[in-house]
Amino acid sequence: AHLVSEKAGALSEFEYGLIVAANAFNRWIVRAMAAAGFKDLGALDILVLHSVNHRGREKKLADLCFVLNVEDTHTVSYALKKLARLGLVEGARRGKEIFYTATAAGQAACKRYREVREDCLVAAFGAFAGGRGEAMDSEIGQAAELLRALSGLYDQAARAAASL
Repeated sequence: AHLVSEKAGALSEFEYGLIVAANAFNRWIVRAMAAAGFKDLGALDILVLHSVNHRGREKKLADLCFVLNVEDTHTVSYALKKLARLGLVEGARRGKEIFYTATAAGQAACKRYREVREDCLVAAFGAFAGGRGEAMDSEIGQAAELLRALSGLYDQAARAAASL
């Protein structure tokens, strides 16, 4: 209640919902990856692995940070080192840059995660939608668009706050 603005009360409700959803999502991905056979990975490790594996293209640290909207590059660098130690990603140096790709084991981990996701989350989502499949897909798509737009607002606000 101490943060509720008379000008944007719904924004405060959204922020609280975002906090709860972010924590639930992080808990979910950690447990899903544990069910896939990788118990020692944190949420950022998992997101980095999926991002490295995405579309089968090599990626630089800066690309991963940009896509994940992570400002502290050292946290992504640490995740990459951890994933490399586990044999899930590998890096190839070209000049000053290291380009990362998912190994066969990393690709298999992502595939197994997808299977767990299908069994546990997608099946539950279908039941949750209650026959509203296409309508629910549209609502989820609109929510995703809103989250992307609001992330830009929060990024801009962060830049403004840094100059105060």
